[in-house]
This record gives sequence, structure tokens and C-alpha cells, in this order.
Amino acid sequence: MQVVSDTAGADLGAAEQAAREFLLALGVVLDEDGLEETPARMARGYAELLTARPFRLTTFPNDEGYDELVLARDIPIRSVCEHHLLPFVGVAHIGYLPGERILGLSKLARVAEHFARRPQVQERLTKQVADWLGHHVRPHGVGVVIEAEHTCMTLRGVQATGSRTITSTLLGTLRQDPASRQEFLDLTGVHR
Repeated sequence: MQVVSDTAGADLGAAEQAAREFLLALGVVLDEDGLEETPARMARGYAELLTARPFRLTTFPNDEGYDELVLARDIPIRSVCEHHLLPFVGVAHIGYLPGERILGLSKLARVAEHFARRPQVQERLTKQVADWLGHHVRPHGVGVVIEAEHTCMTLRGVQATGSRTITSTLLGTLRQDPASRQEFLDLTGVHR
């Protein structure tokens, strides 16, 4: 079993001071009721959004020779746009066609969370999850679809409230075989 972790540590004291200066520079009066602790809360909140939790990669021998699609749908995803540092939130649908090993199902969500907990673009996040699973689990195929709402697009700029972005990465059999590809996409429900 392999332990996956992100070793980058957060300096919450420095982050709190930077948040305080940032908010003051934007004209936020921090000595009003309810705002005194905002820089500390802001620092802790971003530290949580940007720090991946370690997890243990758990796989098991595929003794039964299972060769059908395994799919976890609607895995919650939250990250921050690397261009504006505003959140994007949605769901990931992650599937694979097992090879010699099968994956502990919770690890599909853990891998997605691992790559989401850093400044990201959705396209890269989708590909990183698929590539990582392809490399570490060695399945016959991997499919990842992410649907997310980007607050950098819905709360500011064009303010396209309710719009969602869909990205996909398909590898191996799920990319090469049209029937397998279609089965994966149908089961994700992205054709709603």
C-alpha cells in the first residue's frame, strides 16, 4: 500500500497577517463586530481548501477476473480557480475497467480530492485524476468526467449564474472502444 500525501505546510500566522492586509487594502473595516476574526478564519479556510489530506492507496487482487465497468458517480469536488482563487464546486464521475487489481472505492474520491486541493483549472484536474489512476492502478481503461460551477464566472465577470462546465478524460479501452466509451458516458448521466 502506498501513502499519498502533500507535504506543503501552511504558515497560518503569516497567512492571517496577509489576509488582514489584503482586506484592509480593499477597504474592509476589520474592527466592526463580526469581522475581527475574519482574517484568521480566511487563512484557515484557504489552508483547508489548498491542503490535500494524506491517504493510503488500497488495491486488492482481482481474483474473480471482474472485467466490467466500475463507476462512482457524483463525488463532491471543490477546488479554487488558479486565476482568481475563487472556488469551483461540482461533482466528479470516475470509472475504470479493472486489470489485475481492483481499487478500494473510497480511493476514487480520495484521488479526486488530492488533486482538487490546490489552485487548479478543471481541465488539468480531470486529466490528473485519470492519469494518476491509469499509472497507479493499471486498469484497462479510465474515465473521469467533472461537472462544476465556477464562481469566478458566476459571481463576477459575466455573472453567468447556474452555468456548469463539463470536462472529460478517457484513457485506454474507454477511449478506444466506442461501445465502452458510450457505456461510461451513459452511466455518468452527463446526457441529462
